[in-house]
Amino acid sequence: MKIGLMMPLAEDEWGHAESWASLRARAEEAEAAGLDSVWVYDHLLHRFEGKPVVGFQESWTVLSALAAATSRVELGTTVLCAGFRNPALLARMAVTLDAVSGGRLILGLGAGWHEPEFDAFGFPFDHRVSRFAEALQIIRPLLRTGEVDVEGTYHRAKECVLQPRGPRTDIPLLIASFGPRMMRLTARYADLWNTDWLGPAAHLAERRAALDAACAAEGRDPATLGITGGVTIGYPDLGPLPGWMRADPSSYFTGPADAVGARLAEYAALGVQHVIANVYPFTEEAVARFAAAATASREMVASGTHA
Repeated sequence: MKIGLMMPLAEDEWGHAESWASLRARAEEAEAAGLDSVWVYDHLLHRFEGKPVVGFQESWTVLSALAAATSRVELGTTVLCAGFRNPALLARMAVTLDAVSGGRLILGLGAGWHEPEFDAFGFPFDHRVSRFAEALQIIRPLLRTGEVDVEGTYHRAKECVLQPRGPRTDIPLLIASFGPRMMRLTARYADLWNTDWLGPAAHLAERRAALDAACAAEGRDPATLGITGGVTIGYPDLGPLPGWMRADPSSYFTGPADAVGARLAEYAALGVQHVIANVYPFTEEAVARFAAAATASREMVASGTHA
């Protein structure tokens, strides 16, 4: 099971945003400490009634910079909102970044969900899943063959070609999905499925049952679809945690490396192939502790003591 680190691109509850210097340093530390990947999420703003607006750094710009700052870790998006970018251009961006990074991209896509950011930046929110389905009909062929010809209801890519091609024709395509239609699209197009936050084992079992049903409907063996998901790690002795974590200590893992490693190893037993962690506070020492937990987890999995 691979284990990766999320890069926090949102302003926190104190109005602080991580600087590029901080993001780069943590990514370099994660790579040096043996973590498998670094990830970005994709939002433009959050606007909830009665709460201050939360801003975000633009994910693809940060990921591109991380490609130059690192040399080994995979670079993932969990997930890009397909509604924010033209699908053919997004495929061109992905192939280019994969080339820049030496073949390290995991392209995660989703349909988006937060209507205020669509409205604020002028993107259509209607028919999100239909738009997403049509985008996939453009993106997937361009990633695999470099060619597509689509005249759709929402998107158009006439005799589109990607030249020059990148180093890979098998850039992993990850889709985040929950509802039946999105699950079917995942089964039809994706290499990896993202279930957002993994949570208790029982929850994952329920979600996997829905995915298995979608795979059956699409005539696909579910064993060919990798499972990914997120966890939250907190070290309150190293700095303040967000309010939602303080309010619910069960929402995150904490403790010494072997304790956190054991919790991570549980997911390997469930067939999870890639765990992505939010780590709080986002400091050098916290990332080092998390990397030690990841090492402990791998050792447990290798020895069979996680079962």
